[in-house]
Amino acid sequence: MSADGVDEILMASPVMPVIVIDDVTDAVPLAKALVAGGIKVLEITLRSPVALQAIADIMINVPDAIVGAGTVTTVEQLEQVEALGVKFALSPGITSALLVAAKQMRLQYIPAIATPSELMLGLEHGYKRFKLFPASVVGGREMLKALNGPFPEIGFCPTGGLTIDNFANVLALENVKCVGGSWLAPKDIVQRKDWAAITQLALSTVLKSNG
Repeated sequence: MSADGVDEILMASPVMPVIVIDDVTDAVPLAKALVAGGIKVLEITLRSPVALQAIADIMINVPDAIVGAGTVTTVEQLEQVEALGVKFALSPGITSALLVAAKQMRLQYIPAIATPSELMLGLEHGYKRFKLFPASVVGGREMLKALNGPFPEIGFCPTGGLTIDNFANVLALENVKCVGGSWLAPKDIVQRKDWAAITQLALSTVLKSNG
C-alpha cells in the first residue's frame, strides 16, 4: 500500500485539529474559521451524536477543508464515514478487522499504535502511516525517535497530550508528518462561538510550526 495518498493529507497542514462537535450548528463556522487560519485538514471525531451530520455539513459548505473522521473504532463506523465521502479516517487503536476493511475502501485509513508490536501488525497489512496515541503517555518525542531506528520508513501523526507550546519539537522529527491537537478548537471558545479567536489560534499554530 502506497503512503503517497495519506502523506498528501497528513502534510497539508502541520497540525490536525481533533474536533468534537456537540452542537451541529457550530460545525461549519468552526471549520471555516480553522481554514481561514491556515488549517485545512480537519478530524471530526465520532464522539458525539451529531458527528456524522457535522461531517456532512462541513463537506458541503467548506469545500477547501480536507475532512476526515476520528475515533473510528468499528468496521460499521468506517463504512458509515466512507459513505459520507470523507478523505480519511483515524482510529484510537488498531485491529485486524479495521486494517482489512479499510483496504477495500477509497478513503485513507490511519490506525493508531502505542507499541512496536502494534506497528508491526499494521506493517503486515501494508500500512506505513500511523497515529501514535496517546503520544505523551507512551513516550512522545523519545518514543518517536526510538521507533525511527528499526522503522525508518514509517511516518507518524502523534496525538494526545500535545499543546501549542510543545508540538513544534515533535513536529520537527523526521518521521513526523503532522501532529494532532485539541487546542485548536477549545470547548469554551466554541461554545462562545468566538470564531475569530479560533482563526487566531490557527494562525498562531501555523506560525509556530514554521519555527
